[in-house]
Amino acid sequence: MKVALQFAAMGLVWGASFLFMKVALTGVSFGQVAWARLVFGAITLGIIALVMRARLPREPIIWLHFTVVAITYCVIPFLLFAWAEQYVSSSLASIYNAVTPITTAILVTAAFRVEKLNRDQVLGVLIGILGVVIVVGPWAVDALAGSLWGQLACLGAVTCYGFSFGYIRRFISPRAISATTSALLNIGLAAVIMILLTPIVAWHPIAFSWPVLLSLLALGALGTGVVYIWNMNVLRAWGPTTTSGVTYVTPVVGVALGILVLGEHLTWNEPVGAVVVLAGILLTQQRVRLFTRRQAELAAQEAATR
Repeated sequence: MKVALQFAAMGLVWGASFLFMKVALTGVSFGQVAWARLVFGAITLGIIALVMRARLPREPIIWLHFTVVAITYCVIPFLLFAWAEQYVSSSLASIYNAVTPITTAILVTAAFRVEKLNRDQVLGVLIGILGVVIVVGPWAVDALAGSLWGQLACLGAVTCYGFSFGYIRRFISPRAISATTSALLNIGLAAVIMILLTPIVAWHPIAFSWPVLLSLLALGALGTGVVYIWNMNVLRAWGPTTTSGVTYVTPVVGVALGILVLGEHLTWNEPVGAVVVLAGILLTQQRVRLFTRRQAELAAQEAATR
């Protein structure tokens, strides 16, 4: 029950993160959005770790693994999503975030081989890709404009997430490291990297206002701080593919907030594509089955005899 509640809370907070990014971009650059969320998140996790007396690992290899995760799970996707929201709505960005289970299923199978896809899951991946094409809407005139690059940036971000889920499962989850320590190393190292990149990504004029400041604090302390402890707990308990299913919740929250708070509008293909992606996710995560176990066994036997 505790893990399930953390899973639901992750979806709510991360769904709201797209709204926070959009509001923050009215006063700071996309690089400063990523910089602030990581630095504020690291400070929050550092305080929690001190209170809980979390111990840091001593093995250099663990620090190396977390450095890889910091880059692929935080630095790159945070920059990509913040950059993308200059060209796409927060609602559309949250829909693209829902593609994470599809990229996760592909990468945990193809790159890390920590899970194996059956026939239903392969079909789910293909349906999910079809859903992405529908969301992109290549037939639209503006698909060749800035929005296309924003959408591609979103896809790049969720591909990074898929890689990171597989990497964590392969190299970090088997180790006896607490969720608090894992989250601190992940966000803390990413914050250090981002601070080093300050002259490149965050050295721009700032137009602070209360909405901008509060959005950055919420995005950092909550969406990049506390939530990452929950994320590590769920990942250890449920595995990468199921954990990435948090994106069932994030697009619903993201779209609702985008429409209610920012007055955003969706074109017909975006919600339709999102439904197709969701169907693919349900198959990929085996929430729905088209092939019975017996059919799967017969298919496997047939493939083995070829």
